[in-house]
Formats: sequence, structure tokens, C-alpha cells
Amino acid sequence: MGLFNFGKKNSSSNAQPLRWQRLDSEQQLNEWIDASHEKPVMFFKHSTRCSISSMALSRLENYWNLNDEEVTPVYLDLIQYRPVSNKMAELLNITHQSPQILLVKNGECVYNASHNQIDVEGVKQNL
Repeated sequence: MGLFNFGKKNSSSNAQPLRWQRLDSEQQLNEWIDASHEKPVMFFKHSTRCSISSMALSRLENYWNLNDEEVTPVYLDLIQYRPVSNKMAELLNITHQSPQILLVKNGECVYNASHNQIDVEGVKQNL
């Protein structure tokens, strides 16, 4: 189960555990962007005060069917670490939204979705 599943089992029969890495500093952000040259990194920007964000997070966790070799999932609590989110928008040349998912490959954002458009299939299609 993923870090934020709160004891729920994945809904999809072929779902994999989502192993979130936490992001809480600009230094880590730079390291993850650099790491995207070796393996894609998926950033999930989560607003802990937003029910839509919680639904998007739950949908990702319940239908996650990618393995650790395909992509690294990184979780950002943007309420607590808003400066990191702002820096992410600047470095990746994207508009800040919440919730938001960003897929970064070779240091560039290749997929960006927010709100109800956030889903596993969008990530898979852009790997």
C-alpha cells in the first residue's frame, strides 16, 4: 500500500504499491530534477486542505500499476512547502495549480495535469 492509502487496498486488480518519496526542500527538488535524466520523476503537488486534491491522490494510489523501475513518485505537501512548489513552477516553466501532477524526464516537464485530469493512464502515456 502507498504511504497515503490510510489502510485501503488498491481497487485495480493489477495495482502496485505506490512508494512515495517526500519533497520538502529546494535542494531535494533540484536533485529530483537531475535524477529525471536517469528515470522519469512524477511530482504530485497535494493541497492537504482540498477535497479535490484528496480525491486525485486516492485515485492515483488506487489505480497505480507502474513499478519502481518505470517512474519515481514524489509527493509535495504544497501547503507546508509552498516555496518549493513555487520554485518547481519556475524551474519547470509551468503554471502552479493544485492539485497537480508533473512528469519530468531529462529535466523537462513532459506531462502536466490538474484536478480531475490527474490519473495513472496520463502518466503511462507520457513515459
